[in-house]
Amino acid sequence: MDSMFWNRQVETLERTALETLQLERLRLRIANALRTPLYQKRLFRAGITVPEDIRSLEDVRKIPFTVKDDLRQSYPKGLLAVDMKQVVRVHSSSGTTGIPTVIFYTQGDLDRWTELLARGIVASGATAGDVFQNMMSYGLFTGGLGLHYGAERVGLTVIPVGGGNTQRQLQIMKDFQTTSLHITPSYLLHIHGRMAEFGINLSDLSLKRAYMGAEPHSEPTRQKLQELYKMDIFNCYGLSEMNGPGVAFECHCKADPHVWEDAYIVEIVDPATGEPLPDGEIGEAIFTNLIREALPLLRYRTRDLAFIHPEPCACGRTHRRLSRIQGRTDDMLIINGVNVFPSQIEEVLMSIPEVGNNYMIHLTSRNGLDRLTVQVELYQKLFTGDLSQIDTLKGTIKDRLRASITINAHIELHEPGALPVFEGKAKRVVDERERL
Repeated sequence: MDSMFWNRQVETLERTALETLQLERLRLRIANALRTPLYQKRLFRAGITVPEDIRSLEDVRKIPFTVKDDLRQSYPKGLLAVDMKQVVRVHSSSGTTGIPTVIFYTQGDLDRWTELLARGIVASGATAGDVFQNMMSYGLFTGGLGLHYGAERVGLTVIPVGGGNTQRQLQIMKDFQTTSLHITPSYLLHIHGRMAEFGINLSDLSLKRAYMGAEPHSEPTRQKLQELYKMDIFNCYGLSEMNGPGVAFECHCKADPHVWEDAYIVEIVDPATGEPLPDGEIGEAIFTNLIREALPLLRYRTRDLAFIHPEPCACGRTHRRLSRIQGRTDDMLIINGVNVFPSQIEEVLMSIPEVGNNYMIHLTSRNGLDRLTVQVELYQKLFTGDLSQIDTLKGTIKDRLRASITINAHIELHEPGALPVFEGKAKRVVDERERL
């Protein structure tokens, strides 16, 4: 390990060498994919019958997109490209259809994934002297085990506490001098609001950093958490279909996550046409996994909206950076004809100091018109209870939301702890509109 590099040689590869490595690994994954009925059929139709038909990285565009329904329709083993005897682990995530998406891993797949997580953890400044409290759920969900193994490989002391039980989480942080957390942003906000209840002060803790995963969050949310906890917050991007967390990871510069491009090809495309977009322009992120042999996924449509930073990072890594998620093609809200992403609302709310740690977006309709209600908890330390202050704060929130999303929202202010708490992924939107 070299200071804040886990593998300096790979992390600073010159772009031509990196792209050559990507092409070599893409051909290997094509060979894997051709062993599965679905990919064999699709690749043959696209004129790809052997890996060498991919002559350059640009040829990746000849490969048809893969979507989540392909995994569901191939359940349970239709996309498995190796003998089941080689599979050492299975992860899955359930969907709204009730048919889960299943990902298989060989031991080599797990080793390569672990290396990526170790790379990201070291890039944040963590070392073998740190104590890592993993507050993500374990089990079929990929979030817990991914960073667990990465942290162990770096040499951190790992506490696999899992999710929930706020009092216990805080006591463990205090007793074992936890320095690093893996947690959702909504739960970290919630924990801060309950510290006093359990007699824990910030001075009792030894926190230095937290890795945020599972939920997209805005830069104002990061800044708010950094101010509340006096520690660094790092964004970790991942999705189960690509292995789990660690597809991209922020370095110490905290200027958006580096996509580990020796392991993934990332494309940004127009979500409507599928055509490629230039760096700096927002579109749908498409990923091809270059390091997994058990279950290859080619040009997977994430539905995440983001852009690639055109400029290099100050840290010296050559792997390009993916912006924080700007929204999703499938969670966009259409309110009286206006396209709104929940992330836009969060960004406004978290930039207002008087807003507390929790909020909900409630949609109803009457006589054909949509009504947007934003329920917000107050930050008790900055609120005196003066009625005029309530009216002023409502007006501030309303005005800033209207400036951002062009919609007049009804604002409800609530006491801290009044809104539902989510220890896993937060469900921020309740849509009760009448359907025609």
